[in-house]
Amino acid sequence: MTTVQEELLPGTRRALLHRIAVAQSEGRAPSLAAAVVRDGRTVWHGARTSIDGHAQDEQVQYRIGSITKTFTAVLVLRLRDEGALDLDDPLEKHLPGTGAGEATVGQLLSHTGGLAAESPGPWWERTPGEMRPELVDILGEQPLLHPAGRRFHYSNPGYSLLGALVEKLRGAPWDEVLRREVLEPLGLNRTSTRPRHPHAVGWAVHPWADAMLPEPTEDYGRMAAAGQLWSTTGDLARFAAFLARGDDRVLSAATLQEMRTPAAPAELTELGDGGSYGLGLRIENQGGRLLVGHSGSVPGFLASLTLSVADDVAAVVLANCTSGPMVSQAAADLVRIVAEAEPRIPAPWRPLREVDHSVLELAGQWYWGTNSFALRVTADKFLSLGPLSGDGRRSRFRSNGDGTWTGLEGYFAGEILRAVRRPDGTVDHLDLGSFVFTRQPYDEAADVPGGVDPAGWRGIG
Repeated sequence: MTTVQEELLPGTRRALLHRIAVAQSEGRAPSLAAAVVRDGRTVWHGARTSIDGHAQDEQVQYRIGSITKTFTAVLVLRLRDEGALDLDDPLEKHLPGTGAGEATVGQLLSHTGGLAAESPGPWWERTPGEMRPELVDILGEQPLLHPAGRRFHYSNPGYSLLGALVEKLRGAPWDEVLRREVLEPLGLNRTSTRPRHPHAVGWAVHPWADAMLPEPTEDYGRMAAAGQLWSTTGDLARFAAFLARGDDRVLSAATLQEMRTPAAPAELTELGDGGSYGLGLRIENQGGRLLVGHSGSVPGFLASLTLSVADDVAAVVLANCTSGPMVSQAAADLVRIVAEAEPRIPAPWRPLREVDHSVLELAGQWYWGTNSFALRVTADKFLSLGPLSGDGRRSRFRSNGDGTWTGLEGYFAGEILRAVRRPDGTVDHLDLGSFVFTRQPYDEAADVPGGVDPAGWRGIG
């Protein structure tokens, strides 16, 4: 049996170090720390700093800003999975009197609730949370700027409402629920709502001079669920592994996949890049690679967590400055470097343990009209349908246990596939959401909608 090397190759490690060194130097960051995760474990950590002889390690805390929203989304989806709420529930059902109650829980998670981007009043990230003691202070008199569900509009107050929703349904403060239900089970012992030693100091770097100014570190109060957390590259690396694989103590792999599925329309300016938003996670297509994660930006700190599920590689980049280094691009580049230099080694092909002949007879070539498709039976007991050539509609199908199958992706997601049989038990055709697939193009022996011309195929003469 061939042993797969878990550590990164020297050339890959140097390329990663070079990338963060460029980010810290050109971005003029007082310090920058990064980590890379592959196959569910941290395989590299690097840091650059402006102080000679010192480098931040994986235990040094940075403020992570809006990556906090992903943690809040995990709490909300735990409530959904337990049956305490539904994503289609209007907020008013569980948290009445906010003035934004027509927005659904799912819309708030995907930033499609129509709420304003920021809280009214002074810049909330540089002022004490005591200035906004109640939800009305966060939302203002007109919290909705757009009709709920019509467009993506990023909203910090929306996630503050989700934090309040968690508190209402759990009967405990948001940070206590987070610690008990997420941080402790995942072993994120260096993630907290307030800084713990050792931690980085947040700085503003002058845009036109190599000079720095310390940024205030405020407690955000009611806005905490939108951006309060402090964490480390070590903890966020473990969190990234969880986002890729799931952990039944916190959220299942199926729910994590739901979080990574687009739930919000892209802005017109983002359509070309394939940008979208799921449930607490940003989704983008960069150079043909699907990346999911979240970034964070608060005065004094920048943060990014990015993962490619297909490559099973994730990266975290943290910096202690208000602006400068493009940490999201740096994190995406770290993923790309590892994925391209050391491509994921596929798992060995393995056959089915048992063969169901009633399913096996469905395998092979089928035609929808004159379009040719192949239906395969896979070792994970799914059916896989896709065109034999070119682009076309593809999907896997999961058995429902009654001879029907449900589509899992794309155009056929949620659609039912079933084999329609003749009186003698042989398969006449496949019915997929009213689409008829036959063994021959327009098979005259099958029940083709509209019938088949009895004269059959012919030439032009």
